Amino acid sequence: MEEIKVFCPATIANVSCGFDVLGLALDSVGDEMTVRKTNEKGISITKIIGQDLPLETTKNVSGVAGLAFLEKSDYQGGFLIEINKKIKPGSGIGSSAASSAGAVWAMNELLGKPFSNLELVQFAMQGEKLASDVAHADNVAPAIYGGFTLVRSYAPLDIVPIPTPSELFATVIHPQIEIKTSDSRKILKTNITLEKGIQQWGNVGGLIAGLFKTDYELIGRSLQDHIVEPIRSILIPGFDAIKTNAIEAGALGCGISGSGPSIFALSKGRDIAERVAESMKATYSSIGLPFDIHVSKVNTEGVKRIA
Repeated sequence: MEEIKVFCPATIANVSCGFDVLGLALDSVGDEMTVRKTNEKGISITKIIGQDLPLETTKNVSGVAGLAFLEKSDYQGGFLIEINKKIKPGSGIGSSAASSAGAVWAMNELLGKPFSNLELVQFAMQGEKLASDVAHADNVAPAIYGGFTLVRSYAPLDIVPIPTPSELFATVIHPQIEIKTSDSRKILKTNITLEKGIQQWGNVGGLIAGLFKTDYELIGRSLQDHIVEPIRSILIPGFDAIKTNAIEAGALGCGISGSGPSIFALSKGRDIAERVAESMKATYSSIGLPFDIHVSKVNTEGVKRIA
């Protein structure tokens, strides 16, 4: 195989209570990438459709992730990359992660899968470091593994795939403003109280247990963020109204997707997820803020071949 075209899913990081350690992949929105083998060593980004992003390898997350892949590979050639960028940078649904994960997953397929998913996450994290100054895995892990993932440890890296209840749907609304991950991290506190930590650990454990047990009520009770959301939510217009109305519409829980400005809600069943979407649309329409909105099953495959 000399060429492959892949779908690279958008992702929701943190999932309220799991800052930098929890994430899930979406099914209805993502980038498309075409990766080709070439005899010339290195990575060349030949085309980007949809967004004005750098073609220079060392300034593009897919290029940096690809270089990390090549550094550990025995392959003596290189790769050409085309990106159809459908996830807007700064949207809070893993734009940089989709490009980073998609590139290394496609390269791995073309070479006969010499690397494990865990190793691919490590390569993709270098793209995330370029984008946000931090090599975090909460977006790239679900993009590569699919479904929900838990980053149990960063040193050494330990990724735990978590079961996805079959009726779980996500609704994501993206107000048309941009919040850079690097900027949103700078406003966070570096110390928390023991009380807040205990609340957060309980919710992380509750969410994981709820996913394993397919206990939707427990999932809903656990989608609470006592540490990051109170700070980051002030950057997102109408956040409190979106959250209140989503819960009233039947959502299990609602919070900030990644660093924002996107807001996500999880629901049991598509019908409720669509109802939540209507409540979100009404909220932003009333304040005159343009937006994109997505309703999606959780993508349990991650990056996948489409041609």
